[in-house]
Order: sequence, then C-alpha cells, then structure tokens
Amino acid sequence: MDQNSNSLNPLEDLVNQVADLNENDALAIVRQRIARGDKPFDIVEDCKAGMQIIGQRYEKHEYFLSGLIMGGEIFREVMQLLNPLISDKYHSNELGKILLGTVAGDIHDIGKNILSMLVTSYGFTVFDLGVDVPAEEFSQKARELKPDIIGLSGLLTSSFDSMKNTIKILRSGPDIAASATPIVVGGSTVDHQTCMYVGADHWANDAMVGVNLFKQLIVQKQ
Repeated sequence: MDQNSNSLNPLEDLVNQVADLNENDALAIVRQRIARGDKPFDIVEDCKAGMQIIGQRYEKHEYFLSGLIMGGEIFREVMQLLNPLISDKYHSNELGKILLGTVAGDIHDIGKNILSMLVTSYGFTVFDLGVDVPAEEFSQKARELKPDIIGLSGLLTSSFDSMKNTIKILRSGPDIAASATPIVVGGSTVDHQTCMYVGADHWANDAMVGVNLFKQLIVQKQ
C-alpha cells in the first residue's frame, strides 16, 4: 500500500496515511514533522485520528482483523520515534504502576493500546493484560502486582456489565479494598453515567484525558 516515500510533502495528511495503513509513508511524514519541530502530541493526535478511522472501517467490515493489527503496529512504531522527545520533556522518574486490560466479552483494544503507549511515555509502568480478560484474572493480577491504578477498557455497551462485575470482584479483594486503589473505566462509549453504573471511581473516553487523569491520581496518592 505504500507510495514513494521520497515524494512525500511534510504537510501531507498523516491521518489518511495511518488510516490507509501506509506504514512507510506514515513514518516518513512523522520523521519530517519531527525534523521541522512539530510538537510530539500534535503528531500523536493525528495518528489517533487515523487509528479511529481504522476502527470505524473494521466495524464496517472494510478492514479485517489484520488491518487492526497493522494499524497498531504503525502506531507503535510512531511512538518509538516520539518516545525520546516525550520522555526527555515530560518525565524523569517512574510515576507509578498501572494494571490495564479490556474486560471479558470485548476484544477491542485500539484505545487501550494508545493509552498504554502514551502513559508509558510519561513514565508509568504498564501491565497490560490484553483483551477479553476475566474478572478473576484482574483480581489475581491486582493482588500480585499491587498497582497504583487499575484501568478497565471496553468499547461495546454490552461490556458495561462485565466492567461492573469485574469491579465488584476487585472490591471484594481485601488488598484492593484496603489500599483504596482507584479504578478507572475507559472507552469511546464511556461517560459519567457509565462510571456510576459500573461503580468505578473515574472514567475517561479519550487517551490524553486518561493520561492526565492518571497523573492527577498519582499526585493525590503521594
């Protein structure tokens, strides 16, 4: 799908290159934008927009699972290029540990993966359990890892009951209950009403909102 990278203009639309899965062209544009001094998070926002289009095309059956995987790989490579810039400017020490995963019954992970890469860039240590994670696994890993924050992700509205059940099981664990570990739910369909329904402490429906929320929660715990 790649075009001739040598002919790319630095102003060319990064959103479309990511959305069209043009890996080499997308990375070439990112390198050009870094060279001209674009802000790293402006580049991230364009890549996020491209990833959202990939997700929409998958939902419409225009892309298959391989398209989602390819999109995630492009975003991962973009973050590898941007991480040194973000890390040097925004953090120097480890901020905290985050346990993250998509709840049982849901296999969507684009938003979760974007969040994971971003918070890692800021200095968090992320333990990503993947997708379709049973409540019992969340509980077991929470006892084992003792994270500062637990993040539950889900895109489908049908996953809200799974979030609710997972939180119920997490809260029943003495370690989590005693430490008052904040539980955050996230996903593009999540809102305040969802947060109240599932019994979470906080919610976020955008990756950068999630990053800032996690930073605030760590400050509050100190």
